Amino acid sequence: MSFAHPVCLVSTFFGIGLLPIAPGTWGSLVALPVAWVVLTHWNIYFLLLIAASLFVLGCLASEVYVRRTNDTDPGAIVIDEVVGQLLVLAIAPLNWRYFLTAFILFRLADIIKPWPVSWADRSVKGGLGIMLDDLFAALYAAASLYGLMVLFG
Repeated sequence: MSFAHPVCLVSTFFGIGLLPIAPGTWGSLVALPVAWVVLTHWNIYFLLLIAASLFVLGCLASEVYVRRTNDTDPGAIVIDEVVGQLLVLAIAPLNWRYFLTAFILFRLADIIKPWPVSWADRSVKGGLGIMLDDLFAALYAAASLYGLMVLFG
């Protein structure tokens, strides 16, 4: 599949997933300035609308990518990390410390894969499965971030 193909552009988030080292981390990192700009100029609801739209696009594009490459969970697909990170950032105050904490918490949840993240990663196949485990990881990270914000003010 050509890099310029829309499926490749969406699923790799414009080629970020094609970076040779830690593509998932790069996918999460690219979400930080996106969320910062959206939250600076618009609001949380617009950020959530973007995340929801990218979730649907990610499911569709990832499904096609998986079928065309015959790989069940290609590392190049990072739209799932982008969406997950955007969801966590939706509750973060516009402050670099909170954004950094949100990034770390999401990466930890995505890497450690507590239940049901691990269940979705193993059991749900195709584009939905690729996207769903990061959605669950985002819920863990967002709950952790919220807890830290309550605890530390």
